[in-house]
Amino acid sequence: MKSQKKLLFLAALLALIFIACSSSDDGGSTPEEEDPIIEQPQDTDYDISSILSKFEGTGLSYAINGNTVTFTTQDLPNHTSPYWPESNPLHADYNGTNNQFRLNPNRIAAQNIVFTIPLHPEEATNKEATPMGPIGISRNGVVFFNQYAAGGSPLTNEINSFDQWLGHPAGQGTYHYHIEPTYLTSQFGDDAFLGLLSDGFPVYGPVEDGETITNADLDAYHGHTHATDDFPDGIYHYHITSDDPYLNGNGFFGTPGNVSQ
Repeated sequence: MKSQKKLLFLAALLALIFIACSSSDDGGSTPEEEDPIIEQPQDTDYDISSILSKFEGTGLSYAINGNTVTFTTQDLPNHTSPYWPESNPLHADYNGTNNQFRLNPNRIAAQNIVFTIPLHPEEATNKEATPMGPIGISRNGVVFFNQYAAGGSPLTNEINSFDQWLGHPAGQGTYHYHIEPTYLTSQFGDDAFLGLLSDGFPVYGPVEDGETITNADLDAYHGHTHATDDFPDGIYHYHITSDDPYLNGNGFFGTPGNVSQ
């Protein structure tokens, strides 16, 4: 009788052990073992409306039309330059730091340049190279050009014709910046918003979070996604740097709008 009780006891014990093992095998899990909930990334909807009020300059205006903003600019810098006609009160001899400076034969003349730029820029599926001529607009209405001189050659020699604020006029009097517009960074700070490229993404100065940005910090289009004072939740943006390509790399990150002149 005792042996039967022992057998029954052992059978019950084995059954309990089996149940316990079954509850903790790969077919089940405790709360601590559950996979964490991973939120799927949402489509980013950038909106640049908040920075439009920073654009201010002589002969500069803008208007919002649906999902685009249209800038019209006479492209007249609001600072001194030896490229102003001598009759203009902003005419001033070169007083910069480049001892190789040489005045080119062109002079600043009013333009009529119109940019139609997306208000909600987004990354382009097929990236486009930047053209010669205006590729964006700075906050004082002066246009940005890419990193090439006439004919697609490097800026190496042309840099010597940049005035004390690092701009100069092209053959038809179109004043422009290829590299850091030092008048703007001196007025607003090295980390400030400086303008937009025609794809709608912002251009910022050479400093971010107190550190000088180098080309190694940026992607092939000379930008990255990071929080800024204007966009604390982050936005893709370009940076001015001290080395080629200075403002823009191998093309627009987004899809450029229309530019006419």
